Amino acid sequence: MKKRYWNEKCECMDRTLLEREQSEKLVKQVKRMYENVELFRKRMDELNLKPEDIKGKEDLSKLPFSYKQDLRDYYPYGLFAIPLKDVVRVHASSGTTGKQIVVGYSKKDLDLWSECTARAFTAAGLDENDFIQVSYGYGLFTGGLGAHDGATKIGATVIPTSTGNTVRQIQTMIDFGSTALCSTPSYAMYLGEAIKEAGSKDKLKLKAGIFGAEPWTEEMRKMIEEALNLKAYDIYGLSEILGPGVAYECECQKGMHINEDAFIAEIVDPDTGEVLPDGSLGELVFTTLTKEAFPLIRYRTHDLARIIKDKCECGRTFYRMSKPQGRSDDMLIIRGVNVFPSQIEEVLLNVSGVTPNYLIIVDRVNNNDTLDVMVEMNEDLFFDDVKSIEKVAKDIETKLRSVLGIGAKVTLVGPKTIERSEGKAKRVVDKRKLH
Repeated sequence: MKKRYWNEKCECMDRTLLEREQSEKLVKQVKRMYENVELFRKRMDELNLKPEDIKGKEDLSKLPFSYKQDLRDYYPYGLFAIPLKDVVRVHASSGTTGKQIVVGYSKKDLDLWSECTARAFTAAGLDENDFIQVSYGYGLFTGGLGAHDGATKIGATVIPTSTGNTVRQIQTMIDFGSTALCSTPSYAMYLGEAIKEAGSKDKLKLKAGIFGAEPWTEEMRKMIEEALNLKAYDIYGLSEILGPGVAYECECQKGMHINEDAFIAEIVDPDTGEVLPDGSLGELVFTTLTKEAFPLIRYRTHDLARIIKDKCECGRTFYRMSKPQGRSDDMLIIRGVNVFPSQIEEVLLNVSGVTPNYLIIVDRVNNNDTLDVMVEMNEDLFFDDVKSIEKVAKDIETKLRSVLGIGAKVTLVGPKTIERSEGKAKRVVDKRKLH
């Protein structure tokens, strides 16, 4: 019989006991950070707050936020809360601008991380009998080693292919008998395309895929499952908080369970920072309860999501988060309208004749914003007549106007015209000089 939980005691803990533990851990974490992290102490003092003012999680909203810019301002180690001799690993993420973000881990932090990802893999039906191919990037990126250590913890055989060399990835998948794949969803789609071309789908032994590091839709999930003949699971994480494994899907796939024995999640108004009522869509904010080397209180993720408090049919008592529905900081303001790339992807994935490979190009011509969307056709449409192609383009334009509230020019291009990514897919080119 398959094991349903990696750590049933924690994952199915009584909510009253869980929240009491969260409060106790928060009080200790605030005291430790006040004593060891200069910036946190300074912000507490500015608010006339002392650690003893924080009695439990009900006081969380009194505490100051932390921001990605803090990591750049105190680069590389200025926010660490333990001596550097006790830091056993560092990771870094450059993002798109500025200095790279550096995060650190103690031995206990690495144990926590592998515990969290082990829960995710077990929830996806994996165990010591599986061969898990890790096609996330290794190195400073948290994806590869985060998934690797979780797979090791459950006793699975890890196949650390990392990214790149797609032909070899597929051959390894077939020859080594991979039963699970870990990668970005866009790379999973790319692998699916290559496998279809090679006619190798019937040689696969995959049963589960654990995909994260970028937003993806339910439509994309269906396409990946069809292309790779597996069940696709979402996993959420960010380097600043831990890496992959902060939250994960169970077999019910009605949101991702947050590892609440290690983190507290809040939803706040992206503009005001006010905590929003239950069920509201807003910015996801995380507090780390047990991390030693690099703890953060009320970190603004910029991910837009909801927290789901209904009890899940799987039996886990951890609250769930919805799939991120965009980011407050990758939100495009075009002609005064807020536009998220995920809205455009949702439309494209429901149109026949096109693939999920697209590029959004925003520009400013004569002081007017322009929105162009390049979309790849599949081979069937590509070899169709011009009128049919024009009809699909017009259909997409109509649907985009309905969803976005503004017009967009759609250009259909041939298969494999848009550059593929083996990591996070680049979906937006903003040519406007806004800063």
